[in-house]
Amino acid sequence: MGKVIAIANQKGGVGKSTTSINLSACLAEKGKRILAIDLDPQGNTTSGLGIDKDSCEATIYEILLGEAQVETAVIKDVMDNLDLIASNANLAGAEIELVGIDDREYLLKGIIDTVKDQYDYVIMDCPPSLSMLTINAMTAADSVLVPIQCEYYALEGLSQLIHTIDLVKERLNENITIEGVVFTMFDGRTNLSMQVVQNVKENLDCWIFKTIIPRNVRLAEAPSYGIPITEYDTRSAGAESYRKLALEIMEKGGQ
Repeated sequence: MGKVIAIANQKGGVGKSTTSINLSACLAEKGKRILAIDLDPQGNTTSGLGIDKDSCEATIYEILLGEAQVETAVIKDVMDNLDLIASNANLAGAEIELVGIDDREYLLKGIIDTVKDQYDYVIMDCPPSLSMLTINAMTAADSVLVPIQCEYYALEGLSQLIHTIDLVKERLNENITIEGVVFTMFDGRTNLSMQVVQNVKENLDCWIFKTIIPRNVRLAEAPSYGIPITEYDTRSAGAESYRKLALEIMEKGGQ
């Protein structure tokens, strides 16, 4: 049975999509069967894996509204061992359209439960907000992976995210845990990056991954070519870091 991981932080620009794309690719590279689900209306994980988000006939939006079956919406083998459920701007309307639907917090869980046995990991890229889509992801997830950018406001909003996870655990999904915090966009040349890492370690009572994702030009360039960093520049610092993160997650889960 596949492990379901939501990648979430309501703060934008912290590397959620970059982590979703490259963690999925690195786990797939290790021979794991992966389903990536793009839950962000911006569709960055979709385009970052080389799929034209505007030409997709069935996305997570259609599945949530019951207009498409998950089996027909899954885009198979966007790379070896990696399947994708895409997203596009239509998903922005889902918040309003789901109002009034009974048990709407469990819609995504019902969808994922039908397919997760086919995969080792299901990786969900959440939108940069604590919206109904993010709540759906947390209700469906076994754990939440939190990317934190190494900048001055790193801890801002983090307590709210942890509070939300606690509420979900209390009311919707008693099994959810925090997979851990991963630092992104780390610049070893600045004291600030070092201070942020130290500050978070001192103030957060949860797992913090040893792997730190560096600020890396090649990592930033890869999405514009629609391929993960492991294919764009396999020997770059970014590729090596995400491989290490994938190994940590596998080891943490006993795989």
